[in-house]
Amino acid sequence: MATTYDKIATTTLSSASADITFTSIASTWTDIRAVLVNKGGTAGCRLQFNSDTATNYSTISLIGTGSAAASAVATSGDRISLEYYGMNASTPSMYTADIFSYAGSTYKTVLGTAAEDYNGSGSTSVRVGLWRSTSAITTIKLFTVGTAFQSGTTATLYGILKA
Repeated sequence: MATTYDKIATTTLSSASADITFTSIASTWTDIRAVLVNKGGTAGCRLQFNSDTATNYSTISLIGTGSAAASAVATSGDRISLEYYGMNASTPSMYTADIFSYAGSTYKTVLGTAAEDYNGSGSTSVRVGLWRSTSAITTIKLFTVGTAFQSGTTATLYGILKA
């Protein structure tokens, strides 16, 4: 079965911003993928769905730094975090979030990745997240805690058909 990616929307920041939000997401696709390439700053990338700021999120993380490995579990959080170290002021970072069956009536699962180089001293991580809601996802908010996403940061949302 072939997988088809459709670009739903892209945002490139012309000035610093604490968040990038995709709204009015149609239920056309099987799954969706959000990709963020940050141009600097010192915060990390987080996700929330449908403006839900309650403690309905859980995350399991596996992290490698090049010199150590770690794992973490977060239950009853108010977001899904995609980063380990957070962003670096001078080195771009890339984050992805695959959101499965986003329009379905079951809890939503997320597979997230982060690549934060920091010129050889960064980290990579993989996260499995859960949003405990049966509502279809119509809004995705990518945001930081700390400094803002910098000018030139790009976020793209893709629809995945027949995954």
